[in-house]
Amino acid sequence: MYQYTDFDKQFVRARADQYRDQLERWSDGRLSEDEFRPLRLQNGWYVQRYAPMLRVAVPYGEIASRQIRALAKIAREYDQPEAEIYQQALTTQGAMGTTYLPTHYAHFTTRTNVQFNWIPLAKSADVMDLLASVDMHGIQTSGNCIRNTTTDERAGVAVDEIADPRPYAEIMRQWTTLHPEFAFLPRKFKIAVSASKEDRAATSWHDVGLYLVKNEAGEIGFKVQVGGGMGRTPVVGTIIREFLPWQQLMNYLEAVVRVYNRYGRRDNKYKARIKILVKAEGQKYIDDVEEEFRQIVEVDGGPHFITQAEFDRVAASFVPPELAQRQPADLAAVEEALRREAAASAPFARWLSRNVAPHKQPHLRIVTLSFKRVGQAPGDASADQLDALADLVDRFSAGEARVTHDQNVVLPWVHAEDLPALWQAARDLGLASTNVHLLTDMIACPGGDLCALANARSLPIAAAITERYQDLDELDDIGEIDLHISGCINSCGHHHSGHIGILGVDKDGKEWYQVTLGGSDGSDLSGAAVAGKVIGPSFSAAEVPDVIEAVLTTYRDHREPGETFQRAVRRLGLDPFKAAANAARIKVEEVA
Repeated sequence: MYQYTDFDKQFVRARADQYRDQLERWSDGRLSEDEFRPLRLQNGWYVQRYAPMLRVAVPYGEIASRQIRALAKIAREYDQPEAEIYQQALTTQGAMGTTYLPTHYAHFTTRTNVQFNWIPLAKSADVMDLLASVDMHGIQTSGNCIRNTTTDERAGVAVDEIADPRPYAEIMRQWTTLHPEFAFLPRKFKIAVSASKEDRAATSWHDVGLYLVKNEAGEIGFKVQVGGGMGRTPVVGTIIREFLPWQQLMNYLEAVVRVYNRYGRRDNKYKARIKILVKAEGQKYIDDVEEEFRQIVEVDGGPHFITQAEFDRVAASFVPPELAQRQPADLAAVEEALRREAAASAPFARWLSRNVAPHKQPHLRIVTLSFKRVGQAPGDASADQLDALADLVDRFSAGEARVTHDQNVVLPWVHAEDLPALWQAARDLGLASTNVHLLTDMIACPGGDLCALANARSLPIAAAITERYQDLDELDDIGEIDLHISGCINSCGHHHSGHIGILGVDKDGKEWYQVTLGGSDGSDLSGAAVAGKVIGPSFSAAEVPDVIEAVLTTYRDHREPGETFQRAVRRLGLDPFKAAANAARIKVEEVA
């Protein structure tokens, strides 16, 4: 993974020192709340429903074991609010039915970032210092700027990728960090890059989606998609360039964002995202970008042209770690031993099938650790679990892990011969659930228990569904399915792209939930990216688990042999699922 240079270290350290000075000036009244707010936001500090929330950047999802241990230290020593604030949260949320508000936790997000929900603002500068000591920060994880660039969690090791996208993602990270022109955009701006035949990064749902491709001459470049996004108006990005030479990536991105910066709506935050501009202007936006690009290249001299020397400098950080290069004495013997162990242990065989993926290097594997368990919110990890995770990463994955946009963690450098030991160690920690890509491997935002923007709670809904579907045989029978839950229209839980999406809404001060079907993130399983469609009026919280069960029962009753849920929805249409969902609504009302 990328190793910070002396410049990088000094940059992050200086930023932490700057933030401490800002915090002190705000604390003693030299900075007003309005003056301090954009400064803390630029470093990842929000003020949420009860306490500050810190968002820590994990660029393109790569994280080292030493960084995980630092996150564990933050969770253990800082993620605890003042007693009065915590009691208020327990009382208020408890009146709504919430029984569990954990502290001393970190949360993996759909942006491959890490969040903390309870750190007092008075201790925020100490946390920034700790992050800086392990080359981490919260720079540009919030605010109207270019945020974290994400990619496939298998980047650099995937068997189906054209080229490693991480050097390009790192070049973009360096270029976008504190870029003066793009620090105050009309709205937030997100970039994703995918280099594999299967899009595992939900690329079409981003403000800019970049697909590594090869032209007929075998040259590498990018297909450029612009204007994707969820939220109040879900829109799939528009392809504006079929092939852009990789050397021109920064110049072209500058053109894309300059045009947005010039014409994006600043008078209405609901219409300020680039997706609204692209949708409204259509070809004119594309023409303006091409003209801006021509000016940058021909008039300005292409100042952001990526030279081969610069690419090679960055790419040198992405060589396989030494421990991963260790070759087994006899790979065939290792694979035969795995087959024998799988034949003797059904749970191990299930784990190999569900959680383990092939690797570019035949003697290695890619392993997903599931952070979807009964009793914990999707993507949550306690301080002790983070420390234990760091130990696993050191022992089995050469000190490197990846945070996924599905809120799990991937170990990308696992030796095939170590799989039995890893499986046992992960089981001991509760991280070996074989629900990956199944119903309970759901995405969920923190929702109304923690977020000030949410209209409804997400986590109790996620917990109820998880508890109901614990039979792994039943989950396997249902098959691969994406369930996504958001507590509000901002779509942090990606409900639009779920095969089943659940959206919390407010009706007369009470929590209700819309259910959508047929959404897609663009993966092979899901098909082309598309927003799901609502299946009728919203449901009460008590009804949602029965509604989901009714929808799944309808699928199982009507599916054809080998047909996935997503394909069945497209073949059958929404009507049978609507009818089943409404029948569940009536049943709940009768019981009440």
